Amino acid sequence: FPLKLLSELKGWCRGETLDEAHVVMIITQEDVSTDTIEETMHSVKCLGRVRVRGRIFNLQHNQYHVLCECKEEVKGDMVPPEVFPTGGPWPVITTDPKAPVSGRSPAEAQPVENLSTLFPAEDAAAKSNEAILRAVSDLLDKTSKSSSEHGSYRRLRVFSGISPTPAGEEQFDHWLGQARLMVEECDCSLKEKRRRLMESLRGPALDIVKSARASDPDVSPEDCLEALEHAFGTAESGEELYFAFRLLQQQSGEKLSDFLRRLEQSLGRVVQRGGISPGYADKARLEQLLRGAVASDLMLVNLRLRERKEKPPTFLQLLKEIRTEEEYEASRKQLAPVVHVPASHEKALPNTTTSDCSPDSEVAALKKQLKSFTVPDEHFCYRCGENGHYAGRCRNPENQAKVIKRLIQALKLAGSGGWVQAL
Repeated sequence: FPLKLLSELKGWCRGETLDEAHVVMIITQEDVSTDTIEETMHSVKCLGRVRVRGRIFNLQHNQYHVLCECKEEVKGDMVPPEVFPTGGPWPVITTDPKAPVSGRSPAEAQPVENLSTLFPAEDAAAKSNEAILRAVSDLLDKTSKSSSEHGSYRRLRVFSGISPTPAGEEQFDHWLGQARLMVEECDCSLKEKRRRLMESLRGPALDIVKSARASDPDVSPEDCLEALEHAFGTAESGEELYFAFRLLQQQSGEKLSDFLRRLEQSLGRVVQRGGISPGYADKARLEQLLRGAVASDLMLVNLRLRERKEKPPTFLQLLKEIRTEEEYEASRKQLAPVVHVPASHEKALPNTTTSDCSPDSEVAALKKQLKSFTVPDEHFCYRCGENGHYAGRCRNPENQAKVIKRLIQALKLAGSGGWVQAL
């Protein structure tokens, strides 16, 4: 009877195209769920991560035979002959039926007499050998649970390569980012990673990976992604992408944090294509933010980003600081004109008080700074910010934001000192 089980296990492995050195078979009672099996096998550490690959019901013995695939190589002398979940022992069968080592814990090594409840028609020797095999299988099944838990993942969205992108599918750049993350972070075999990639592909995209596999049956997931990128990604070189990155500017009405995210997406493609080294990314990001943020001069001043070029913040640090500043600006617009000024604003506006940071006070502080410089041809209305007239005769709507921007530009032309140093 043990030979029958061993033969069954070997045949099952061949039918499922599984490596015999990484499988076990356990025998369970009826009505045992896969979750229970995997949870039990999770306690057998020597098998690594395990996944249940199939089960068959044996009418003769009223039992389930469960096939499990293990991450670690199965060694018969390391696997317990049985596992003991609630409801009775489960024999474990392996293709390497060596005697188990001594010193097992009670949960891993129990008397083989318990097998009589499962195999009433077999003699003692057969029961003992079969118990060893089944214990190994049980152990593998537990490891199956471990593999299932730790290998759980969010399925990739569908990508077909059809243009325009059909409804419900991801654009290639978005899909590629998620696929790379899965390949880099998922702790599973290369074969499993490749399977996960292929299950998300359809149409022309799937044909590309099939062609790659036809050329090399063991093609790696990374090579599959590279083939897809050649077929559906941008044809621009790293240098061309970097040039495009350097031309990005803040759009009208775009928040500084949104512009930063857009920069990061472009910068990621530049680094991936070798346009710049990863170590230079923080500096390049900050430089382009300062160059391209044409509608956020005052916020850049408050954050003192120009002073931090030598030690630029990371993307997440920069995003956090900008979001905090944006929230402060939004709340200030909703509050009464008289509010407290944060420390960063006090440094930027040394002549303002902590009890008054209204737009009028900021304009007054900028005017005071401007008086100490000689600025040729920089006369404009301090009410609306337009040229050609003065505030006393202005009939335009008041535009303090534009006035502040004009004053900052005037200070930049004035030379060094005071606010200009902060700029």
